[in-house]
Parts: sequence; C-alpha cells; structure tokens
Amino acid sequence: MKEKVVLAYSGGLDTSALIPWLKENFDYEVICVCGNCGQAEELDGLEERALSSGASKLYIEDLTDEFCNDFIIPCVQAHAVYENKYLLGTSMARPVIAKKLVEIARKEGATAICHGATGKGNDQIRFELAIKALAPDIKIIAAWRNDKWTLRSREEEIEYCKAHGINLPFSADSSYSRDRNLWHISHEGLELEDPANEPNYEHLLVLGTTPEKAPDEGEYVTMTFESGVPTSVNGKKMKVADIIAELNRLGGKHGIGIVDIVENRVVGMKSRGVYETPGGTILYEAHQQLEELILDRDTYALKADLGNKFAQIVYEGKWFTPLREAVQAFIESTQKYVTGEVKFKLYKGNIIKAGTTSPYSLYNESIASFTTGDMYDHHDAEGFINLFGLSCKVRALKMKEAADAGK
Repeated sequence: MKEKVVLAYSGGLDTSALIPWLKENFDYEVICVCGNCGQAEELDGLEERALSSGASKLYIEDLTDEFCNDFIIPCVQAHAVYENKYLLGTSMARPVIAKKLVEIARKEGATAICHGATGKGNDQIRFELAIKALAPDIKIIAAWRNDKWTLRSREEEIEYCKAHGINLPFSADSSYSRDRNLWHISHEGLELEDPANEPNYEHLLVLGTTPEKAPDEGEYVTMTFESGVPTSVNGKKMKVADIIAELNRLGGKHGIGIVDIVENRVVGMKSRGVYETPGGTILYEAHQQLEELILDRDTYALKADLGNKFAQIVYEGKWFTPLREAVQAFIESTQKYVTGEVKFKLYKGNIIKAGTTSPYSLYNESIASFTTGDMYDHHDAEGFINLFGLSCKVRALKMKEAADAGK
C-alpha cells in the first residue's frame, strides 16, 4: 500500500498543483483536508476540484465554532494587536487548522503532512510549529522549500495544472493573493506590492465599502458581554460565530476595519497588505470600552503589556506552547467581571462611544465628579503629592546644592 500524505488544501493555485506533484515525486496517496473557518463561497466546488486533481478524498471540516470560541475570543480578551494594526486574522486560524490536519493524519495513518506556504511567509512557521508540537513524529513536506518543487511563478503553476488536466477557476493576473475566514480577509499582490501605490479599493474590497461610500447616517449598535465573551447584538442573543457574522455585516456597511499595513514578518522582511476586519474591529473596540470601566489601573496596564506579548506569540505561530497557555491564563483571570452593556454608533469608518454600563464598574460618580462628594477629601491629595514627588524634590535640592558649591 502507498504511504499517505495529508495536504492542507484550500483549492487555490498552490494546493491544486501540489496534488499531482506529491503523487509524481513521492508516490503518495493524497488526502486533502480543508478547515472551514468561514471562507464562505470559497468552499464551492472544492470536492470536485480536489478529486479531479488526483486526491483520493477530501475532508471539509467545519471549524468555525472552535475557531471563534477557542482562538478568536482569547485574542479579543487579550486585545492582541500585532504592530498596533493587525488583528491576527490569518495568525489565529492556522493553529486550529493544523490541529485538524494532525487529527486527520492520525485517523488515516498518514506518515506526512504537506502545506503550500511559501518560504518567504509566516504561515510555514505557524503550520510547522503547530505540527511539531502536536505530532513530532509526522514528517512535514514544505513544497516551496523542497528541491523537487521547480515551479517558481503563478504562470508556471497554472501551466503545470493545465498539463495535468486540472481546470482552474482563475488566471495568473485576475486577482490578489487573499486569505479569508469569518474574522477577516487579507489582500496582497498586484498594486499593493509597491508601498508607493494607493490601494485600488474599488477592485479590492470584499467584505464592505470605503468610509466615503458608507451611509450618510450613523447606526447605533448595542452589545452585551458576560465574563469577557460577547453574548448579544442589539438585544438578540447569539453564539460567538453569529455575532461576528452580524458585526461583519454592520461594519462592512459603514466602512469599518479597513487597514493598509506594512508589517514585519517573522522571517525578517517587510510585507504590505490590506486587511478587512469589520466585525473584529468592532468587537475589539466594544470589549475594550467595557474593560475601561472594570479593570483597575495596575491590572489594565499589565494586561496591555501582555496583550502585546500575546499578539507576538500568536503571530509567530507559538500557540501550542506553555508560554501561550500561561499568558492566556492571566488574561482569562482578568475577565471574570468583564460583564455589561456597550453602546456605540457606526459612522463612516468610525466607532463612536454612546454609553457603557456594568454592574462591576469601578467608575464612581461621587468620587470622580467635579462636584465634591462624600467619599473624597481634596486635602488627602496634599500628602500623596508630597510623597509621590519626594524623589523629584530631593534631586532638585541636590542639584541646586551642587550648583551653588561650584560657584
């Protein structure tokens, strides 16, 4: 019997070419696995394409709820943003897909897992670190780093597929290089390869519109959270996946969550892309709006630092590590009382606060109001300032003493 290889399959150009390539060069039986994280119409016709390309079978595994509950929510709670802009849409999805690849490989008795990530990108790291952590005994085939892979352009891959009777629903220059799931869609290539070029948003956008073309009237949205997890939108209780889908609809309509980024990849190079994350942008903002009321100053500050660290961990593909578990444990401990209601207005690319309430709010009007309340004595500030500024005063006196001695 032939050895089996599990192929991370998207139905795109690279993975379509990989099926005959794996059979020709390794004599493998190719089993394709597609993790459905909310790619929508990208899944249409996938099984027919995989089998006609030479795969023995295709698994399309619905990972949407697991992706949302176990991977997206921890990032939202951490407010994990890579380099101040990127909401980790691709980064979050890779570990849940890799986990499923390993599961199917075990089920099928496969000896290898193959991916089509290039040798220049981050995804090769994310897939391979996850596979190494979950199945160190399984061989990893990274086609773009393999000496037997001689296809060096989209044009060559298309010709290779045609020569093997594979009909592709796209051409070499018809589209951007995209990655899509329920959380976001990324765009790279074409005019975006030159940072001097303005993105062609008329041609590019998939999930929404530009702020200029958004409605002239704003729209109010109300959300509720329980222990840091979103539970409803506009009074309707929904599971997390449905909440993200609804926020995508609302955010896309109002031009929310479009960012043009030049980011630093793990391998050292800079890359430019445009990301659409309408629902995710709203969810991050709403969650933080609630946290502002609830977390004390020191916890809020440390959480911000660890949120940046969490973003780096996720971006670098280190999900299945003790470090991620430890940082997430801290983040989760801060979410116990992040419960309440958030209201905001969406208007031409902006998310405008419109009121936040929580039974655990630390905001106390009697203390914070400009009107003197019973719980705060202005005189208490004098002793605090004297102690808080003591080091400044001592240094100033010493500097004056030194200056006087030098005259």
